[in-house]
Amino acid sequence: MLADNLSSLHRLVLRHCNQTRFATSLPNLTLFNCPNPTQPVRSLYDPRFCVVLQGRKRVLLGRTVHDAGASQCLIATTDLPVTAHVTEASPDKPHLALNLTLDRLRVTEVWSTMPSPPTPKVGVCGLSVGALEEALIDPITRLLDILDRPEDAIVLAPMIEREIIYRLLQGALGPIVSALVNDPGLKQIDHAIRWLRDNYHQALHIDELASLVGMSVTSLHRHFKAVTAMTPLEYRREIRMEEARRRILSGVMRVADAGIEVGYDSASQFSREYRRHFGRNPSEEIVRQQ
Repeated sequence: MLADNLSSLHRLVLRHCNQTRFATSLPNLTLFNCPNPTQPVRSLYDPRFCVVLQGRKRVLLGRTVHDAGASQCLIATTDLPVTAHVTEASPDKPHLALNLTLDRLRVTEVWSTMPSPPTPKVGVCGLSVGALEEALIDPITRLLDILDRPEDAIVLAPMIEREIIYRLLQGALGPIVSALVNDPGLKQIDHAIRWLRDNYHQALHIDELASLVGMSVTSLHRHFKAVTAMTPLEYRREIRMEEARRRILSGVMRVADAGIEVGYDSASQFSREYRRHFGRNPSEEIVRQQ
């Protein structure tokens, strides 16, 4: 029965997604169908529930490697700069996956109505891998079925998403998911992350950031690294580099201007940091994309 249900999910993803990445008509749902392994790509993960149905993907958070294979799922509980790539795929057996963005308010609503909500697992990495539990397969299948009935989506999709969240909270990953709403430490780190994302171009004074989120400097460093596998300064550099790269490749800004705009004092400093981060300087990046 489990194999049959998984096969149904495979067919649904293949039918609705004939490209590497497809943002569906459901705002929180993205499908993946990748026929070949891919090169590592840097991106920013928001809180999400990712299911690998076939093939394998690898996600690097800092220096920590997370591998997710068939019938496994990956949970991100905050905004994380990662490097991800498909490591196992072929035209006959493509990498198939789906991603459901976890809306924090919706998770809070479900958690608060549970008779015995799970206690959050505190002090853990913001990225976790676990087994796809059987209880999740049916609601995931019904969510994909709605893609054939768009007139039903506005009513049924939020209900099914709540059911998926409920099953997640009930299962082995429940303590991880519940940290989204009921882990004071994660809330403080999430506050720090949002401040860094909004103010990456500004000078960073760790003592001021610690005061802003209500933590000591030592506690901020310890908890921030536990969740993100990097320090606040390293996190800010990731955000700066990604934003500078986006601006440069969009063609709307010169290299030197992009560096200054994201917070670097000089073009030479920016170029050095860029090369250290991406393994090539900004000019080489532009040529590579042409």
